[in-house]
Amino acid sequence: MGYSSRKVYDAELLELDTMLARMGHAAGGAIGSALRALREGDVELARSVVARDSEINAVEREIEHRCLTLFLRQQPVASDLRKVSTALKMVTDIERIADQASDIAEIVLHLHLDRAHAVGVMEDIYEMGDLVHRMVKDAIGAYVQVDLDAAAKVIRRDDKADAFFTRISDEIAAYIAAHPQDATTALDLFMITKYLERLGDHAVNVAEWVEFLKTGVHKSQQIV
Repeated sequence: MGYSSRKVYDAELLELDTMLARMGHAAGGAIGSALRALREGDVELARSVVARDSEINAVEREIEHRCLTLFLRQQPVASDLRKVSTALKMVTDIERIADQASDIAEIVLHLHLDRAHAVGVMEDIYEMGDLVHRMVKDAIGAYVQVDLDAAAKVIRRDDKADAFFTRISDEIAAYIAAHPQDATTALDLFMITKYLERLGDHAVNVAEWVEFLKTGVHKSQQIV
C-alpha cells in the first residue's frame, strides 16, 4: 500500500472508529432514556426511544457497508484486519443494545407503575438498570481508549448483573404464585429484567472485543 493510499486508509479507519463510538454513545443514551421513562412513567420519553431505534439501525447498516468496502478495496495488514473485524462484530452488539432499550421503552408504554411497585422489585430493577447502563457506557469508553483495564472491569461486573437477574426473577415468580391476578404486570417486569440482563451480556461482548482489538486473542479462542 502506497503512502497516499495508506493516508486515505488511515482516515477511513478513523472515521469508522468515530461512527462506531457515536453509535455506542447513542445506544447508551437510549438505555438512559428508557430507564428514566421507567422510573417516571414518562410515556412520551418512551415513545422517543422507540422512534430513535430506526436511526441506530441505519447507522449499523452504514458501518457494515464501510467495513465491507474496506475489506474489498484494500488488502489490510493484520492489525487493520483486526480493527475492521472488531468493528463488524461490535456493531451487532451495539445495535442489539439499542433494540433492548427500545424493548424496555415499549413495555413502559402500557405499564401501570402503581401495580408495578406492588410487585416489590422496582428498586432492584432500578439498581440493576443503573449497573448495566454503566457497563455499556464503560465498554464503549474502553473501545474508544482501547483500555484493557476498563474492559476487564466491565467483564467482572457481569456476575453482579446476573445475581440481580436471579434474585429479581425469583421474587417475581414468588409474587405471581401469591397474586396470580397480577401476573401480567409481574411478567412485564420479568421481561424488563431479562432485557437488562441481555444488556449486561452485550456490554461484556463489547469489552471482550476490545481485548481482541488490543491482543489479537478473543475469549472464544482461549484454551481452558
